[in-house]
Amino acid sequence: MKSNQPFQLLLFLCFTIYSFGQDISLYEQFNGRYDYTAIGNTLNLVENGTNGPCEILTASSASLSLNAGQEIVAAYLYWAGTGPGDFEIKLNDLDISSEREFSDALDENRVFFAAFADVTSIVQNMGSGLYMVSELDVSEEIPPYCSSGTNFAGWAITIIYQDDNLPLNQLNVYDGLQSVPEMLTITLDNLNVLDNEDAKIGFIAWEGDSSLAVNEQLTINGNVIGNPPLNPTNNAFNGTNSFTGSSELYNMDIDFYNIQNNIAIGDTSATIQLTSGQDYVMINNVITVLNSQVPDATIALDAYTLECDDRAIEITYTVSNTNSTDILPSGTPIAFYANDLMVGQSATINDIPIDGTETNTVSLLIPESIGDAFTLTLSVDDTGDGTGIVTEINEGNNTEDTNIELLIVPPLETLDDTLACDEGFNSATFDLNTIFESLQPNLQNPIFYISLEDLENNENEIFNSSNYSNVSSPQTIFAKVETDPCYEIFSFDILVENCPPFVPEGFSPNTDGINDWFNIQGLYDIFEEHKLKIFNRYGVLIFEGNNATPWKGRSNRGINNVGKLMPVGTYYYILELNDPNYKDIMGWVYVNY
Repeated sequence: MKSNQPFQLLLFLCFTIYSFGQDISLYEQFNGRYDYTAIGNTLNLVENGTNGPCEILTASSASLSLNAGQEIVAAYLYWAGTGPGDFEIKLNDLDISSEREFSDALDENRVFFAAFADVTSIVQNMGSGLYMVSELDVSEEIPPYCSSGTNFAGWAITIIYQDDNLPLNQLNVYDGLQSVPEMLTITLDNLNVLDNEDAKIGFIAWEGDSSLAVNEQLTINGNVIGNPPLNPTNNAFNGTNSFTGSSELYNMDIDFYNIQNNIAIGDTSATIQLTSGQDYVMINNVITVLNSQVPDATIALDAYTLECDDRAIEITYTVSNTNSTDILPSGTPIAFYANDLMVGQSATINDIPIDGTETNTVSLLIPESIGDAFTLTLSVDDTGDGTGIVTEINEGNNTEDTNIELLIVPPLETLDDTLACDEGFNSATFDLNTIFESLQPNLQNPIFYISLEDLENNENEIFNSSNYSNVSSPQTIFAKVETDPCYEIFSFDILVENCPPFVPEGFSPNTDGINDWFNIQGLYDIFEEHKLKIFNRYGVLIFEGNNATPWKGRSNRGINNVGKLMPVGTYYYILELNDPNYKDIMGWVYVNY
């Protein structure tokens, strides 16, 4: 499996030659049962130099031979040459365009190029066989370079393969374009060497000369390395291919070196140093293969569940051990942060195998101080303070961030009051649905409660909302309206007021059960302190009543008429409501039998 996490690369260029190369840096990393091989060929007819022909080929070929069980997982084509660059070539008659380009120079008149293309699918489809690069043409560029022996062109393919018979390795592919003389130092950090058996390092380099070996030396961790007789310790870059044993790769090198005795178990870095007193060499590709059995923990948020007006969230997450060379042990700690404040912890339950996963669920309570919107960070191999307990291939990929907003109910919105006429005993009938619709016409299906606590607990819903009688005045009604993620809440007061009573124009106290008394609607049990006075047509007071004594046509005042039924006729009344909001009402009522 691959990772693009860069290694820290420390480069010291200790020369003053005119140069604008690109630093060698990590391009890809593979962890598992991986190794590599490389093929390629030069386009030079002979090693360049002042006595050689100023000619160059435009095509050359090389053979790839893989063993059974070696499965290609990646193939990278590099090509380079004299001049500003040819970035459109062919591989086995297939058009290839450069995906990345590099450049370097000896001086303003002698510039060089290199290019890269990922040809994995081509090599996977063809497998072992003959590979030809063609239409790589720098023939028009080389004449000014021939006199200084710097005319060259060539190509190479690095093939990374998986083989179940291999140990668990960490294979790093670095590239760029850096040149030497006099000294080039590259320090590779973040290595984790658990077993140095069969450790190796490989290079693709351009423009090395077998005839130039002035103070040319390659060291790793201060130890001179070589592969004599093909690569003497004093002439590392000399036109050879360590994979085939060829010494006729004029002005290019495809070499690897066993560094088992030059890197130690426990090492976390390796320093490569190349010196040259005369030979101009450009390093384009470096590959390291180290036995490294370590896990690589990553974590991903799969899903989360929010409840309305609840600061608790339930999350489902997956811890993975891909891009690894060892199991991730059970008990690997996990921490959860909201805006960098730890809000929960967990741990892996089981050993997670190479390329394996484990999915779990945890509930987290988000403090009020965090706010409703926050960044949730999941962090694996984290004891709660950002530190871990497991040595990993990649210590920089343990976290994942997700922005979350809780489903918090908006603040209670207070609506306008609603008045109704008192129907007696300070009570009235209200259609709560109609009232709410008039106040919030864009919201539908409200649910009503007599208290906020009932609303929040979904208890004691008002079911007779279209015919509701208040229990006090004013009385606050609470309404809930469901929305897509949550709900909104409202309140409004219902109030009862004394409305003007309706006085009839007459009545017939004949005891037939119909209209037998002076029934002033909206008066009794509403204007409870009222007084009613009735006068005959002569202005004599014949009746005086109150909330307890309505007029039924009989007199209760005077010496001779008390208790008598008054005769047919028109009578004058004065209704004293005794309400500061209303004046006395006066008028005539007709009594008939």
